[in-house]
Amino acid sequence: MSALDAGRSRDRKGRVEVSMTKGVRRRTLFQLAGAAALLRRNVAAQPQRRLGSGSNPEDFPGAGGRSTVAIQQGEDRRKNVYLALKAIDQDLRPRMKGKKYVVIKPNFVNTENQLAASHPDAMRGILDYLGESFRGPVKIAEASAGDTRRGYENFKYPALTSEYRKQQLELIDLNQEGKFERIAILDQDLHIVPCRIAARLLDPEAFVISSAMLKTHNTVIASLGIKNMVLGAPLHQAPGETPRWNEKRKFHVGLRQTHYNMMVTAQRLHWGATLIDGFEGMEGNGPNSGNPVASRIALASTDYVAADRIAAQTMGVNPEWLGYVKYCGQLGLGQWDESKIEVIGARVADVKKAYRMHPDIEQELQWQGPMKELPFNLGWVRGMDADRAG
Repeated sequence: MSALDAGRSRDRKGRVEVSMTKGVRRRTLFQLAGAAALLRRNVAAQPQRRLGSGSNPEDFPGAGGRSTVAIQQGEDRRKNVYLALKAIDQDLRPRMKGKKYVVIKPNFVNTENQLAASHPDAMRGILDYLGESFRGPVKIAEASAGDTRRGYENFKYPALTSEYRKQQLELIDLNQEGKFERIAILDQDLHIVPCRIAARLLDPEAFVISSAMLKTHNTVIASLGIKNMVLGAPLHQAPGETPRWNEKRKFHVGLRQTHYNMMVTAQRLHWGATLIDGFEGMEGNGPNSGNPVASRIALASTDYVAADRIAAQTMGVNPEWLGYVKYCGQLGLGQWDESKIEVIGARVADVKKAYRMHPDIEQELQWQGPMKELPFNLGWVRGMDADRAG
């Protein structure tokens, strides 16, 4: 029996909750409180910070080691994906060793528009690589904002299960599966609220591959590997279930909270690698209704922070704009320091295309500037007076 099937309880709606120890719950709250304190300290200490300067990286240790990101360029999507993963094979195999199964997490933010969703040929490229490097079952699992099963049907995913029968390929709707763990995130009033996220993406027995895309975004500038995992993890009601509910909405509660909540969620996820399919990216009104860009690349890494940083550069996007990626790097979830990232294969300069940003880009970037209305802080002045008197 896997850890995912053990220690479960049901909430009042009958949904399955994978239990956590008191220590895990306590640690999560301490992490939340600690990170929030750091953010408050930065705001208070630097009220003069201008738009575009971001937060102060000297307050965070970051990741120490070097990371590798592979870029493969070519006219065959499936081949690009396979070769990008093959290029980091020496990084992947040790991480896959001992895992019971692989989860491929596609991006189905839209279940009708193929340009906005993971292409089945990207899945084929990943499965081709896994067929050579991993012995065990493979599951494609998504919690779409819409109807995941409809997305599978519309994008011809069922054909994959017969093509890759030897790998025991299974298509899973995480909303329908209904197994979750709770995390604490911030609402629009900066109060913590519980959020249910898919337990399968937190399963330590799974090797999880984020299969993302190059897309602009209407809130956080660009949707890449981390965004695919973090906003794919929150669940909504299963097909036909009433009343309707949607945990993804809890992330759209303000620019600053969105970036912060994404970082908090990323801290809890278990994944092994990220694959970003940029064969045909999306610019403009992403992540749903933008226009195609023929980038003709694929990126792969076991470091999702490093991969997102380099992927942003291939789109002509300043990585400093991606608050959620920078936060993850500053907390040591991956390598943010570009001097410690080795790019192999194609060079960024040779594949770079300037993506047209979302029309709301100026508003999106305001997460970087100072808060115009800082909340009052009771006790701070008296505490300073007491320190001086002491």
